[in-house]
Amino acid sequence: MTVMETTSTSTGLDVCAAPPKAHPRPEGHDQYTISEVVAFTGLTAHTLRWYERIGLMPHVDRSHTGQRRFTNRDLDWLTFVGKLRLTGMPVAHMVRYAELLREGEHTFGERQELLEATRRDVRTRIAELQDTLAVLDRKIDFYAGARRAPERPSA
Repeated sequence: MTVMETTSTSTGLDVCAAPPKAHPRPEGHDQYTISEVVAFTGLTAHTLRWYERIGLMPHVDRSHTGQRRFTNRDLDWLTFVGKLRLTGMPVAHMVRYAELLREGEHTFGERQELLEATRRDVRTRIAELQDTLAVLDRKIDFYAGARRAPERPSA
């Protein structure tokens, strides 16, 4: 399991740092089109536009012609959002987290509470899945044992 931490940048936005994976381009040369971000992330262009529309990614820059220009910071944010999606966090909570992030450091406490609630939910789901896995293991062991047992003559 990778531990993720967030650090504040000069813009006041969190940057997801997991150990950071290499970006496709170095800082300063990190202008990506929406199709490039689709290729890097596996998300659809529709999803990226929707994220922007609902306030999950309102900081996407635009070129002089209005085309979206994503940065390494945007790729990091999308990685973090992907992790939040995997936790099962509702989109409304993700949007709330993004809003709090934009409001600044005075929202650290509320952001922490959101993440801690999500962590509790994830731990509950993990426990449920471990219990389910134990049931499956018992059933598989039962069938494996039944196949090895010699046939009994019918009476």
